[in-house]
Amino acid sequence: MSTPTQPLRIGPHTVQPPVVLAPMAGITNAPFRTLCREFSGGKGLFVSEMITTRALVERNEKTMQLVTFDPTEQPRSIQLYGVDPATVGKAVRMIAEEGLADHIDLNFGCPVPKVTRKGGGSALPYKRNLLRAILREAVSGAGDLPVTMKMRKGIDDDHITYLDAGRIAVEEGVTAIALHGRTAAQHYGGTADWDAIARLKEHVPEIPVLGNGDIWSAEDALRMVRETGCDGVVVGRGCLGRPWLFADLVAAFEGRDARAGGTDGGSRRPALREVADVMVRHARLLGEWIGDESKGVVDFRKHVAWYLKGFAVGSEMRKRLAVTSSLEELRAGLDELDLDQSWPAGADGPRGRTSGNNRVVLPDGWLKDPYDCAGVGEDAELDTSGG
Repeated sequence: MSTPTQPLRIGPHTVQPPVVLAPMAGITNAPFRTLCREFSGGKGLFVSEMITTRALVERNEKTMQLVTFDPTEQPRSIQLYGVDPATVGKAVRMIAEEGLADHIDLNFGCPVPKVTRKGGGSALPYKRNLLRAILREAVSGAGDLPVTMKMRKGIDDDHITYLDAGRIAVEEGVTAIALHGRTAAQHYGGTADWDAIARLKEHVPEIPVLGNGDIWSAEDALRMVRETGCDGVVVGRGCLGRPWLFADLVAAFEGRDARAGGTDGGSRRPALREVADVMVRHARLLGEWIGDESKGVVDFRKHVAWYLKGFAVGSEMRKRLAVTSSLEELRAGLDELDLDQSWPAGADGPRGRTSGNNRVVLPDGWLKDPYDCAGVGEDAELDTSGG
């Protein structure tokens, strides 16, 4: 199989192999990034969860924790969400002047209603002039830090924006673009349109284009590069409950057959015993990061179903594991399982949310004029949730 012959360049940073962990709210915090980086051997780029620009500028306590990186994380990568050019500019300058990160990614891909109803995320590129203003403020405020962006094809099939947005990004000095091959209306349903990734690569040959969508295995990643000509891949839902996917991705892009779980360099998938050990470590890391073991285990609960997908675990035990509140309780529950179970057939496939054909919630009058920015509400930057 063909693999990229050139390393992925994000400003001064070389990402080799060209594999990026997609920002996911509530998921890609420091503990999860640590697990993914460990499995990858430190290779690749691992992006923080989405950070609200107003919350960052106001130094919201939760937000400041989210932008704190482990000393071993290099380069440090922050994804920002914002709809007001001035606030985005302030946030970017804060990051650059205080040395909070080495790379800034801008979110123009989030499809969730609480974001799009304010004109943010995947709704924003429809407003071409607003997009340009935000990118201009971000790039000018970033100094030497590279600025990239992640987006979707558009709002829906009648409002496709990615080619216009890609050209604007090039003109404003964006370093690279990641495209999720779905519209906002699709959310995570249906099949990602890899042809759109290929078209974007042809449309903006000046900068790297990364593909995102339906990468469930290392082989999927290689196939995306081969079929679209993209410069790298961004992996999101495919690594939910499977941080070892990054070991597979590194091996695949380096031309090796080894896959995670093999103790002899082979392709054996992890047995449940190994999965359980990773689960406990993940929960422990969360507790250490939060500063409270119980809160860490509670935060881990959402990961349980992803880790156990496909394994023979009864519904009652699944429910029990999903309400644990201590490491001892989690470990004890896992030890009651048949830990010698081998990796189940089909467990490498799609995971996470799959709903599609949603009505995209937008500000009133948002679609009347793709260039008029009047639809952005005054409260669009007031969310201080930190992502």
